[in-house]
Amino acid sequence: MRLFFALWPDEGVRAQLARWTRELHAVCGGRPTRAENLHLTLAFLGKVEDTRAAEVERAADAVAPRSISLVLDEPGYWKGNRIAWAGATVVPPGLEAFVEELRSALAGARIGFDSKGFVSHVTLLRDAREPRAMPALDPIEWRLDGFALVRSVTLPEGSRYEIRKSWKV
Repeated sequence: MRLFFALWPDEGVRAQLARWTRELHAVCGGRPTRAENLHLTLAFLGKVEDTRAAEVERAADAVAPRSISLVLDEPGYWKGNRIAWAGATVVPPGLEAFVEELRSALAGARIGFDSKGFVSHVTLLRDAREPRAMPALDPIEWRLDGFALVRSVTLPEGSRYEIRKSWKV
């Protein structure tokens, strides 16, 4: 199965992210992320054998969830992979420390993950074209109160994400 750890927005944040998606889609086109799939990836594990899923969960059990406020206030575009996203101009130190702790727990348990540096963003559009100018968007305050282990299920109409387990403050 394909797994990743993520911050999972509540319905209010999800609705605001969906609004950003619509506004960016108007200037970038592309393929919008379905609202129910919006998330912020903390660590991407990729393919994990079913027999190791319990080990993954145990590694995460060693990491205490934190209550942190994240403000998404910066729309962006990555030309190389044609992705429009929502990000934070200031990533709270507590979030960076949490991600480091989670990744350290995974490494300590010999659970592989994509070791690229953490970039605090939510993918809103794929296959988007670069906008001439980014629209000004209202900031989104996201009160983080936990994290989730998510399974990615590939379907003909696209991926569906299922929360396998969550950890709350």
